[in-house]
Amino acid sequence: MDPHLLRTFVTVVAEGSFSAAADRLGYTQPAVSQQIAALEADLGVPLLTRRPVRPTRAGERLLEHAGPLLLRLRAARADVARLSAQPRTLTVAAGPLTLTAGTAAALAGVTTLRIACAAAAVALVASGEADLALADGPAAPSDPLNLPDTGPLTTVGVREEELVVVLPEGHPLAGRTGLRLDDLADALWVDAPEVMPLDRLRAAARLDGLRPGIRYEGHDPAVAARLAAAGHGLTLLPASAAPCGVRVPLVAPRIVHRVELVHAALPPGPAAEVVRALTS
Repeated sequence: MDPHLLRTFVTVVAEGSFSAAADRLGYTQPAVSQQIAALEADLGVPLLTRRPVRPTRAGERLLEHAGPLLLRLRAARADVARLSAQPRTLTVAAGPLTLTAGTAAALAGVTTLRIACAAAAVALVASGEADLALADGPAAPSDPLNLPDTGPLTTVGVREEELVVVLPEGHPLAGRTGLRLDDLADALWVDAPEVMPLDRLRAAARLDGLRPGIRYEGHDPAVAARLAAAGHGLTLLPASAAPCGVRVPLVAPRIVHRVELVHAALPPGPAAEVVRALTS
């Protein structure tokens, strides 16, 4: 399967249009049509309907494979390029909940900090767009995060922290010394996918509930905490990242906020020094 044809297919699906995909890729529209036809001929099945432009059932299945395949190709190119790379600027991709005062102090020599969710941060390292990633999320104590497989990267645990439920003043459960998620089955939650994604929390806690309330599309955990304190929905945050509201420790299920450092093979230099500072 030609990766160039696969990339064109993914772009057409993302744009929902052959002409828009052509503009994005710098091709002519007939060239895009020919590439899709060639991919369909190779696989022996139609991948797209034309009016409207949508993936067929086979196209949807191919799309599930396409992202990881294209990422692994970018990762392979970046991994080979690192062998002859010259010293350059140092970029770190990190989730917003990873940046404690101690973490920030360890980033000496870093020239660019990019805020990204765990999967995106790891992908940036794999593709060579970032040197290091600080990935985070809820997990059982000492369990590794469920990160995408992107090739030969090193993952090291950095820290684990207690999670607290942030409640508004006067909430009926605000006086508890600890809370179980089962106690909050009927509650609404702040839906903050860039801070504490509800789908990852459900997976870590092995729950089907956690109904979304207000949606917050930013990266600042303090905003998520303020929304919870104002009664727009509950949120679950590391204790150090919840500056307001009533904070009650989560006692069951037993999950913590885990941070992991992800990087490729590093020569001696600034990146290696940052790794040493973050893991010492």
